[in-house]
Amino acid sequence: MIDLRKNKTNEQPLPKWFDGTVYNEGSMVMNPFSGCSIGLTAEELSIYDYIMGCVMLDKYDATFNKAMNWFRRANPDAYMVLLD
Repeated sequence: MIDLRKNKTNEQPLPKWFDGTVYNEGSMVMNPFSGCSIGLTAEELSIYDYIMGCVMLDKYDATFNKAMNWFRRANPDAYMVLLD
């Protein structure tokens, strides 16, 4: 497993439209396909889990797109490791 630490994050608060689970702490997250890991803040982890839930449920709606855009802007490195 390759451990990629965040190089840059654009510390963004959760958007008002987000109604998913909000975590108090961040965590390391691993891409199951590449084995690469990266650290996420609590806010990033909350949005990431929402995105993954949408993927599991095939729920690709406007809120999913907002979440993807938020995550891409908040932490481009993590987006490339986990979602690209």
